[in-house]
Amino acid sequence: MTARPRIAVVDYGIGNLRSAEKALQHLDADAALTSDVDVIERADAVVLPGVGAFGACMNALRATGLEAATRAAATDGRPFLGICIGMQMLFDGSDETPDVEGLGIVPGRVTLLPRSVRLPQMGWNTLEITSGSRLGAHLPDPAWLYFVHSFAPEPDDPGVVAAWCDYGRRFAAAVEAGPVWATQFHPEKSGEVGMRMLANFVEAIPNRVDA
Repeated sequence: MTARPRIAVVDYGIGNLRSAEKALQHLDADAALTSDVDVIERADAVVLPGVGAFGACMNALRATGLEAATRAAATDGRPFLGICIGMQMLFDGSDETPDVEGLGIVPGRVTLLPRSVRLPQMGWNTLEITSGSRLGAHLPDPAWLYFVHSFAPEPDDPGVVAAWCDYGRRFAAAVEAGPVWATQFHPEKSGEVGMRMLANFVEAIPNRVDA
């Protein structure tokens, strides 16, 4: 019998992380918000959400002892999804907190959006989805997603960009680096389009046979 995929939503004590858990549960995934390293290590897939500031989130991840388990989950071949600051944390670092290192999973840096536009970007914007993106499969054109941010990642390799967005400048709104996916926007707050994107992630998790 095929069991529901077990998804660990990393709880490092910053902000409201439960909305991602609830959205995944709505898709019939066995998703749980957890700060238990053993649960993260046993999960079929891992989600790293994040709200607030890059430095505060990275410091909290380290202070709670979850950095190693999160890094392992993002490098051992399991499906992994970073959301908002969780996406930024996958990069080498951020100009928001230059003295705090990121996880370094996706080479590149997070930089401030132009001051010529109102910051933060708070609201709905459209995506330019990269051809062949699994994360962006089955989405409408245009696809509207919900953003709240002032900083955005700049990957060293533009080939990992799954979707672009324009706000003051063109920036990477989503990336796919093998099994590691990430979004600068909040799919869990983006209605049916966001749920379709989360469903793409859940469907990418290999089937697990329940013993």
